[in-house]
Amino acid sequence: MFTGIVQAVGEIAALQPSGGDLRLRVRSGELPLDDVALGDSISTNGVCLTVTELPGDGYWADVSRETLDFTTLGGLEVGSRVNLEKALTPASRLGGHIVSGHVDGVGEVVSSSEDGRSIRFVLRAPAPLAKYIAHKGSITVDGTSLTVNAVNGAEFDLNIIPQTMQETIFGSYRPGSRVNLEVDVIARYLERLVLGEAAAEPGAGGLSLDTLAEHGFLRR
Repeated sequence: MFTGIVQAVGEIAALQPSGGDLRLRVRSGELPLDDVALGDSISTNGVCLTVTELPGDGYWADVSRETLDFTTLGGLEVGSRVNLEKALTPASRLGGHIVSGHVDGVGEVVSSSEDGRSIRFVLRAPAPLAKYIAHKGSITVDGTSLTVNAVNGAEFDLNIIPQTMQETIFGSYRPGSRVNLEVDVIARYLERLVLGEAAAEPGAGGLSLDTLAEHGFLRR
C-alpha cells in the first residue's frame, strides 16, 4: 500500500524484454534504498512493482504482460522519468489517501493552463472509470494522490501546485500524454457492497439504475 505522496523522481535505466514480459531497471535518484530489501514494493508511476535486484543506484523489477496491457509502463523508454514511492509502514503519515498501486486504467491529458501560481490540468478517463470520479474526491495519477476539482463526463480537472509540479513528472505532461489512473479504493468496494448478494452471481457487473432501485437507493 502507498499514500500517493511521491518521494522522488527516478529514471528508466534499462528495459529488457523477457519471454513476453519485461524486466525494468530504475535509477532511484534521491529515493533512499537503505531500508529496501528484495521482495519489497515500490510504486513506479503508480504501479506497484516488486524489487527483484538492488544494483546500488536503483532497482530491477519484473513487469508482467497483464501490467503491460493495462498501464503505460510498456511505453516507457530508457531515460523516461517516473514517480517513485516506497510502500508505507505502520508509522507512515497518510498524507494523501490509501493507494493500492493497482492501476484501473490509462487516461489522457486533454489540456493545461495557468491558474494563479498553479497549473490546471484537464484529464480524460476511460469511460468505465468515469462513475468512480467525484468532485472533491481522490484520484491517483501516475502515483500522485490528487483532489478532483471538477468533473464533466469522463473529463476531470486537477489543480497542481508548484510543489507538486517540481517534485513529480507533471511538468512533462502535454496534451495527449498517457497516464496511469487509480480510482479511490473506497468507491470500488462501495459498488460491490451495494450489489449485495448479487455480487456472487456469475456475470454480475457494475451498478445500474435497476439495481439501485431494487435495493431502495432510487424511487421510481
